[in-house]
Amino acid sequence: MSEQKSLARPEEQQPAEGLFSRSYLAATVTFAATMFLTGFAALAVVPTLPTAAEALDGVALFPLVAGCFVAASLLGGVVGGNWADRSGAPRPLATGMALTVVTLLVAATSTSVWQLAAGRFLDGLVAGMVAVSVNTAIGEAYPSRLRPRALALMSASWIVPSLTGPPLAGLVTEWWSWRGVFYGLAALTLIPALALVAVLGRGRTWAADEQADEPAPRPPLLIAAAVSVGAALGQYGVSGWNAQHALFAAGGLVLLVALAPRLLPTGTWRARPGLPATVLLRGLGSGVFFTLEAFVPLMLVAEREVSAVIIGLVFTSASVVWAGASWVQGRVLEGWPRHRLVRLGAMVQTAAIAVAVAGTLPGVPSLTAAAAMPLAAIGMGMLEPSLIVLSLAHSRPGRRGHAGAAMQTNQNLGQIWVLGLSTLVLNTCWAAGSTGLAGYGAAFAVLLVPSVSLVLLAGRTRD
Repeated sequence: MSEQKSLARPEEQQPAEGLFSRSYLAATVTFAATMFLTGFAALAVVPTLPTAAEALDGVALFPLVAGCFVAASLLGGVVGGNWADRSGAPRPLATGMALTVVTLLVAATSTSVWQLAAGRFLDGLVAGMVAVSVNTAIGEAYPSRLRPRALALMSASWIVPSLTGPPLAGLVTEWWSWRGVFYGLAALTLIPALALVAVLGRGRTWAADEQADEPAPRPPLLIAAAVSVGAALGQYGVSGWNAQHALFAAGGLVLLVALAPRLLPTGTWRARPGLPATVLLRGLGSGVFFTLEAFVPLMLVAEREVSAVIIGLVFTSASVVWAGASWVQGRVLEGWPRHRLVRLGAMVQTAAIAVAVAGTLPGVPSLTAAAAMPLAAIGMGMLEPSLIVLSLAHSRPGRRGHAGAAMQTNQNLGQIWVLGLSTLVLNTCWAAGSTGLAGYGAAFAVLLVPSVSLVLLAGRTRD
């Protein structure tokens, strides 16, 4: 025991302090406020987009509007990660918060669906930069024992936005205008964003004594931009079933296969132990969850005739239990090895897929599949923060932004690949004459491949 104590890290020999102790209070409040504002803007805007696209006579281009955000966040993550490594996380974080107001105003003043798409693209760029900067800043600001708790608090910061954002946006859209949602969010975000800029804009305020072992490499920004374009093309391509969409999908696939590996650690797609496997599993887990989030509500509305109110409650419950599971991993299970929590979360996700498949069987109650979303959210609440903690553990000082950018990139790539594969299976089943429910059942069953892979590969993320 004495030998173990002498080998302990300096941070582990310090008196135990919490997130809200004097040492960490400023960082904790700053991060929580950032995630609250980001979550409120993200969750309030999404339900408004279909109405905005219809008002701008751009329903046919709605897949592009919806896909721009995810595609642009690929580039934003690379930019934010490199900036954080070179100048400290506060500067890109402050810039991102200030630009959030600008992106909302670009969308609010849209005179065409193309301007709306541009606004969403800029919003995705900023969101990717902020997401990577926050995770990098957590690695700089807190010792390893507090990082799971900090990530749990970040998840909790989304609870109020998830409960209030979509309903308020719906009321404003119905009673006034969809533009009012964007203008209102810009106004609400302005003063807090300026306050955060004043605090964060001072530069590197955390981990000033940490020095990088070697300079971070300059990011391949042109490659990141090309991958973002490929992601947008792919998302638009799989949204339809004709020659034009197939051409777009093929172009996007070529760009992603050829260029995406250059944005990821060597050995990522071979699940090499350490950071590469951690990055891979982040993509697989996100892909499974967000595919369920896309298809379960669609199936409930189109095939089971479930009301929009119930769908909203399902989304809300998923957000709440995600935060609850994240709290559990950060508090109740904080002594567990992180890779075991990754495996546990993946097993819960696998159970959620089984529930979704069961919900497509004839004679099964219509709301059975609805339970898949909160169940999958429990898995993600344990899985995602554990993977972020592992990525920080696998990264040297001065390279955490680079690791965060890789995590963000593969998260989005995972959503694109997994959702695209499930969409292909769904459209193929429908083209072959299968019933709607049978097609959804096949699309859900495909998700077992990445989910089971998560369970089997979790040990390779071991710290």
